[in-house]
Amino acid sequence: MAVSAISRRIESFSQQSRIKAGSLITSLLGDVVVPRGGRIWLGSLIDLLEPMGLNERLVRTTVFRLVRDGWLESKPLGRRTDYLLSPTGSKRIEKAAKSIYASSHPNWDRRWRLIMVVGDLSAKDRDRLRKALIWQGFGVLGGNCFVHPSADLTVAFDGLVRDGLGDLLKKLKPLMAAGPGALSSAASDVDMVNAAWDLDQLAQMYRDFLSRYQPILSQCQTAGDTVTAQQAFVARVLLIHDYRRLLLRDPMLPDVLQPMNWPGQQARLLCGELYRRLLPASEQFLDRHYQLADGSTPVFIDVLQERFREADPLPLTG
Repeated sequence: MAVSAISRRIESFSQQSRIKAGSLITSLLGDVVVPRGGRIWLGSLIDLLEPMGLNERLVRTTVFRLVRDGWLESKPLGRRTDYLLSPTGSKRIEKAAKSIYASSHPNWDRRWRLIMVVGDLSAKDRDRLRKALIWQGFGVLGGNCFVHPSADLTVAFDGLVRDGLGDLLKKLKPLMAAGPGALSSAASDVDMVNAAWDLDQLAQMYRDFLSRYQPILSQCQTAGDTVTAQQAFVARVLLIHDYRRLLLRDPMLPDVLQPMNWPGQQARLLCGELYRRLLPASEQFLDRHYQLADGSTPVFIDVLQERFREADPLPLTG
């Protein structure tokens, strides 16, 4: 049953030994809070996250940290407090949404984005930098060069600051480089890809995503009316959360540089199809449980119907 498929995913997530609360709340902010005005009462946020295994103390601590880091602002109203996305947080969410909800990759301008280390770094700082940029989808060339086909370098540097690496920026140089063009003796773009990324590992992560959510989609296609509104809401948040974290690791290679039978596109199609099926019931749940500090429920702005709009529906599977 669809109920059991969704329940298994919810249980599996909530029983993780360590849930990254900040990442999950960021996913919820972008997918749920933004379409309702970018503002939510803290008590409502706590209630919405409880089925995913986050307790009140963890939510409060994480929200305070997001305020400290510039993602959120607080607006007290009597004994209650609303939290809303700051201008900086809104820009960050908007940029992430362009990758999450797009139906396909944008055309490539055939220019590579590079971040060069131009100063001495300790082994610890070099490792921290490498991990942070890999999580932004950058590939590694040697020990002093990070490469990406389309990243916004300003956003990449902002991400390093957000990760506590702002003190390293003075030792980093952002650059743009064209592909080999007519220089036939130069390394090709494909050579660059093969040297910079472990695409086998990323492909396996995509296959794991497909095996995790295909049963839910299959059952929604055949027995969607058995899914409760709350289950649809939780499944939707976890779907976008898992997909967003995958995209953080994905260099978003243009089609001409992707390996044959790349599972990333199949994951994008599945995510779009399942999202569209979960959206109506999940919004019904939010109509009943999403509140601001004054007790009102902000209206859902139907922009999400436009997301994944060009993705073709997947075939019915048994």
